[in-house]
Amino acid sequence: MFHVEQFKEIMNIERLTKAVRNVPDFPIPGIQFKDVTTLFKDPETLKELSDGLYEMYKDKGITKVVGIESRGFIMGPLLAERLHAGFVPVRKQGKLPAETYEICYDKEYGKDIIQIHCDALNENDVVLLHDDLLATGGTMKAAVDLIEKFNPKKIYVSFLIELTGLNGRKLFRPEMEIKSIIQYNI
Repeated sequence: MFHVEQFKEIMNIERLTKAVRNVPDFPIPGIQFKDVTTLFKDPETLKELSDGLYEMYKDKGITKVVGIESRGFIMGPLLAERLHAGFVPVRKQGKLPAETYEICYDKEYGKDIIQIHCDALNENDVVLLHDDLLATGGTMKAAVDLIEKFNPKKIYVSFLIELTGLNGRKLFRPEMEIKSIIQYNI
């Protein structure tokens, strides 16, 4: 497993953890929502996250950063620019204008469909798939399945937050490199 301790000089994990806002019973009763917008509104915290993610992936040969709607659209493009890579959005059904691949999946509180443009990636890409949170893993696993349709050279997966008690990692192959910055044992 990835240990963020090697990036302590860049990221203050305790401060980042405390900056995340908890919203009880959102979007449905019983869910303890981890709101990352509080991380993004502070310019120092935003820079700290950007610097830390860059350091984690700067030597991986990333050619495309794929962000999942919608909070993956915040750090994803910032990271893509710093890595000199392209950015590709994975969006909810009906939001992309050209031909798409799509997948239906289960998530913590319902079903959803996500899509990616059919020409977004190719077999020469090294992909970093980024989202804000790993809970049960349904959304990210669906996004990985979409990306695998392109047969890229490699797929890396990153999250700002991981809810370790929900065991979302179990959906992924053991050899897949998955990194999260903040972990909550929920």
